[in-house]
Amino acid sequence: MDQDGTRINKYLSELGICSRRDADRWIDMGRVTINGKRPTAGTRVTRRDQVRVDGRVVSQPREPDIYLALNKPPGIVCTTDTSEPDNITDFVNYPKRVFPIGRLDKPSEGLIFMTSDGDIVNKILRAGNEHEKEYEVTVDKLVTPDFVAKMGGGVPIMGTMTKKCKVEAIAANTFRIVLVQGMNRQIRRMCEHFGYEVKKLKRTRIMNISLDVPSGQWRELTEEELAELMRLTRSSSKTQKGGSKAPQKSKSSPSKKQSAKPKSTGGRSSSRHKSNKPGSPKRQSSSGKKRSSSGRRGRSR
Repeated sequence: MDQDGTRINKYLSELGICSRRDADRWIDMGRVTINGKRPTAGTRVTRRDQVRVDGRVVSQPREPDIYLALNKPPGIVCTTDTSEPDNITDFVNYPKRVFPIGRLDKPSEGLIFMTSDGDIVNKILRAGNEHEKEYEVTVDKLVTPDFVAKMGGGVPIMGTMTKKCKVEAIAANTFRIVLVQGMNRQIRRMCEHFGYEVKKLKRTRIMNISLDVPSGQWRELTEEELAELMRLTRSSSKTQKGGSKAPQKSKSSPSKKQSAKPKSTGGRSSSRHKSNKPGSPKRQSSSGKKRSSSGRRGRSR
């Protein structure tokens, strides 16, 4: 099944339930449902859907999605493009296909989610949903009260004004900032506006999940963390509401994003995987205990 799903008549035919022509007739007769609703002949089925014929479930059971918390080290690129030698998917080397939610630029480090769940991506990333992301930033100058106030009050970058945010000095040259936006190189651009240069940028929290594994390591989200994450995103929109919108092909055909909807793979968010494959970052269990791994790549990170 491709990442956008399969037409329902073809899906039933591939399962050996009936021919495509019979499937079309059954759909017209109301014998087929997808997630409890009657489809049309052109409705597509994804691996997340439950298909019934005459009330009997015919779709294959869906494996639970994967949710990982990775401490991305500097130098790793948040792309699934394997032509990039330092791409994040090869670095994690998870046995099932996963992709990053959002980005941390190459010099930056810290918490980033890896998942197989395409539905949750935009719910977390959309600025209109205002989900918090916290960072610790070290700059080349003294962090003054004036700088803190101006950073928190909104900064003109990229032709717009950033939203007001929480900013707090935590050391002479380091401050903590909590954003609900995700503009390209936002913190670096904000600092540059006031003549500051970012020397180190580390994301320490996304919503209810804080960074708690060493650099280059990852762990699966706990059941409690995942339940809270789902609660926080339950009413979140997948699409942007109001304001300027990115160009879309049509309302009925949302733009495709390779990173947002991977090919069907599935995956089980559990602790069955005893260790990473050779060359993958070390993994920690949800309880924080390190699990053994069989080494790292030879190239420098």
